[in-house]
Amino acid sequence: MEMNMTEFGRICDRIVKSVCSVYVGKEELVQKMLAACLSNGNVLFEDYPGLGKTLLAKVFARTIGADYNRIQFTPDLLPADITGTKVFREGRFELVKGPIFTNVLLADEINRSPPKTQAALLEAMEERQVTIEGETHVLSLPFFVIATQNPIEQEGTYPLPEAQLDRFMLRLSPGYPETVEEEVEILRRRIEWRKDDPTDDVRAVVSLSEFRAMQEFVESVHVSDSVMRYIANLVRATRKHEAVEVGSSPRGALALLKASRALAAMDGRDYVIPDDVKAIAIEALSHRIILKIERAVEGFEAEEVVRDVLKEVEVPKGSEE
Repeated sequence: MEMNMTEFGRICDRIVKSVCSVYVGKEELVQKMLAACLSNGNVLFEDYPGLGKTLLAKVFARTIGADYNRIQFTPDLLPADITGTKVFREGRFELVKGPIFTNVLLADEINRSPPKTQAALLEAMEERQVTIEGETHVLSLPFFVIATQNPIEQEGTYPLPEAQLDRFMLRLSPGYPETVEEEVEILRRRIEWRKDDPTDDVRAVVSLSEFRAMQEFVESVHVSDSVMRYIANLVRATRKHEAVEVGSSPRGALALLKASRALAAMDGRDYVIPDDVKAIAIEALSHRIILKIERAVEGFEAEEVVRDVLKEVEVPKGSEE
């Protein structure tokens, strides 16, 4: 279908309002999640238990009209439990597809499985394909992973390898409700639902073909040379920061580029401005930064590195659009 700016904005508003009708939290969080998914990017929700990470992921998947599968990551989960395997039936081997063959894969508590199992997602997250016993299978588009993990639980968990963290476009944190009214609203909605999980009642507000058209529309958003240079300078500055052992990869620059284009379109513009880049920089870069051990011990955080470079790197003046 043909997508224009008016229709794009209208559908985005509808998606955000639909998600927020179930999920009580910051609308900005939902918008950034939508921006990542419009860019076909993977999202990692990292925060304390009980803050609605899984609920938000499930509601979002239903709202955009996509097929989705949920995997509860556990220590005994095997790679074949994710990708699938070939079994011998009636004289020949047949492929039994795993839950990864979907549009949206909800990877719940992803850090509860060992690295060998986590690695089963790497090819799919980057190349949108899966190799099973030497045979490559292309996944249906759109495809992205929405994963959750709890940062404070060490018992029975396995930290995500840097190679996998780098494949998440954004790392988001829902945070605690900001006001008493929000806490009360959570309780009120639970009474209205009459059950703990309301996602079965969520209806899609956009078709999958419309969502694909929206993803294609984001690719038409213009990015000037000055904004691209600004993105490159930000990423390079993370590598030179005195507290950093390893800075952001070029994939971090691509994440900034893609997400900022989606944010610009959601704001009704067909071009990116530096404010779009700044709005998503922490979520796109902080999880790609490895701090020097002495600074990490002092309590310094990667988010502070990104805040520092945002202050230091010169913002392009004027507009070339």
